[in-house]
Amino acid sequence: MPKPLLFLDVDGVLNPVCPHPDAGFDSHTLLGYAVLLAAKHGAWLRELAGTYELVWATTWEEHANTHIAPAIGLDPLPFVRFTGYVPQPGDPRVPLMELFSAAKWAPLLRYAEGRPFAWVDDVIPSRLVRRSVWRRDRLLLPIDPGQGLERRHVDRLLTRPPRTRSLPAGGPAVRGSAAS
Repeated sequence: MPKPLLFLDVDGVLNPVCPHPDAGFDSHTLLGYAVLLAAKHGAWLRELAGTYELVWATTWEEHANTHIAPAIGLDPLPFVRFTGYVPQPGDPRVPLMELFSAAKWAPLLRYAEGRPFAWVDDVIPSRLVRRSVWRRDRLLLPIDPGQGLERRHVDRLLTRPPRTRSLPAGGPAVRGSAAS
């Protein structure tokens, strides 16, 4: 059975806005932007790779492999393409007020193709988090963009990774909507 996917954002997660001065971040200029990165994040992500298949879920897209991965000691990862994503039949409907914050949701669901996954991002609509709380096959983990990914998040991901939903006794599972 394949590992669950772990969708990783960069800005606000690996590149926090205002981390504690002693948190071990180094400033890098990447693609003309000042980016704060910490070696500990690379170590934590390598640890998570024992449980998850890591996938970039960032607007950096393939540039995360060129610039972010080497800076934190990661090998290149697959990535979800968000640029130019064309909505498809069956995509979940997103309320107008969440068009920006939920823009990644349909591409992530398409990429996962039903596999269990965790999503670590600083911009996840609270509605999606609430709707995923009782699902065994999804873990949506909002991150405070000020501090970024912390050890407690890694521990949570390792403690209870998402897994395939089991079939109820006596029959096949009832499929819910993609938005649930």
